[in-house]
Amino acid sequence: QVQLLEFGGGLVQPGGSLRLACSASSKISSINTMGWYRQAPGKQREFVATVSRDGTKNYSDSVKGRFTISRDNALNAAYLEMNSLEPEDTAVYYCKILSTDDLYWGQGTQVTVSS
Repeated sequence: QVQLLEFGGGLVQPGGSLRLACSASSKISSINTMGWYRQAPGKQREFVATVSRDGTKNYSDSVKGRFTISRDNALNAAYLEMNSLEPEDTAVYYCKILSTDDLYWGQGTQVTVSS
């Protein structure tokens, strides 16, 4: 019954920045990994970034050096700071949280990069 809510999507020009946030509707007792995925129209959902319980971060090659993922365990929240955005980054971005017992997905937030 836990739901993930995403915020921060919108329209931005190439080279601009956006910050996405994801929060759980209720406390998740033991979170292992938080992450972000994205899906462009007509394409498969793809991995963007993850952060583990110990703080280890992983990024896809396409966003490494431009995006930064972070987490706030007390708030059950995940964040994605996106810089130097490109039109190819346009997609619906989904938050994912993996706990000891369950896998949770957000409903997605639209990010559009266009001049």
